[in-house]
Amino acid sequence: MSMERVKQYLDDQNVRYSILQHSPAYTAQEIAESVHVTGRHFAKCVMVKIDGRLAQAVLPASDRVDLQQMARSVGAMSVELAEEDEFKDSFPDCEVGAMPPFGHLFGMEVFVSPHLTAADRIAFNAGNHTGVMQLSYGDFERLVNPIEVAL
Repeated sequence: MSMERVKQYLDDQNVRYSILQHSPAYTAQEIAESVHVTGRHFAKCVMVKIDGRLAQAVLPASDRVDLQQMARSVGAMSVELAEEDEFKDSFPDCEVGAMPPFGHLFGMEVFVSPHLTAADRIAFNAGNHTGVMQLSYGDFERLVNPIEVAL
């Protein structure tokens, strides 16, 4: 999902958002700093496999996924990080590592950290390593309907 596809989806849903451009950056903390957004409000997507099925874990840039905690939270036997080869084809128009947190559009469950739900606005990669979108957390929650779990 490229930035244009994300924009079209948000426009179709009548969501107000802003777009920020930055020089190429690859880590969530680096991107957050580049666009002057606190790491607590920058939503990074971590691709995981929950009992073998792909899912997105969405959490603040400043946090790390605790795979054992996530497994307990979702009642799974195992949660492990997905390899790039396992998910890159699921997001054909995105640069690897720059997927927006809209896994639901691709049939994936989306899990969100309670640390992110407290934010009024969130920012996230918009499908590439030079664009960031911001929108209200309420709109994100309404569109994605993520499952809130301890990550």
